Amino acid sequence: MPAPLSLPRISWGDPTSDRRVLLVHGLGSSGALMWRLGTALADAGRHATAIDLRGHGDAPRALDYSVAAYGADLVATLPDGGGPWDAVVGHSLGGASATVAAASDPEWTRRLVLLDPAILVGGRDATIVRKSQERAFADNRVELVQQEHPHWHPQDWELKVDAVHRTSAWAVEQTSRQNTPWDVTADAARLTVPTHVIASDPAVYSIFTGDVAAGLLASNPLITMSVVAGSGHSLHRDKPEETIRQLEEALA
Repeated sequence: MPAPLSLPRISWGDPTSDRRVLLVHGLGSSGALMWRLGTALADAGRHATAIDLRGHGDAPRALDYSVAAYGADLVATLPDGGGPWDAVVGHSLGGASATVAAASDPEWTRRLVLLDPAILVGGRDATIVRKSQERAFADNRVELVQQEHPHWHPQDWELKVDAVHRTSAWAVEQTSRQNTPWDVTADAARLTVPTHVIASDPAVYSIFTGDVAAGLLASNPLITMSVVAGSGHSLHRDKPEETIRQLEEALA
């Protein structure tokens, strides 16, 4: 794997808890935007840690923005005191990167929960992702985020603007360019830890649906799936209560 970077962290909950969960954000986002999940996990007695991925937030910048490089950083990210994570929760790019990390090091985490993960991205989905990121960087005002996502919590509006401000636009562009094809299905097929996918609603928009979802579920009996009805790709911001309910069920 590529040489890893050291990623900055924020956390919620009792640091002495033995139920340690890593939260991994998506493209153009930040660790801080995982706050709703971090708060819920902390309230349930877990210690949640979120990181900024390379090129995002306060993380180091680099030249390599392949999913393999993102995954290498995660493999090198361990709980304080060592040992495996009790669980890793990854959204979109974070889900793909966590899949690569867990496939390369089966001792890194005891389980995975993937939120609408970017396992296979091409064609229409690749165009949607690229245009969404271009829009965000072209006009990064809280008013526009609020108009596009009026149902989000006000802190999500603020943190989305902050995430775009602190993320390298070049890194985001290169993440799309350097992952063509964007395909970690082989890594998912060789996962050896229980893995649950919480997908968004294809009637709204999901990047994990149809043949991609069916193929992945058929490839590995350790992978299960549920759907958050009425949510778009950012399900933890669109429908946080239901996403958290399904997350807790997956971790139980």
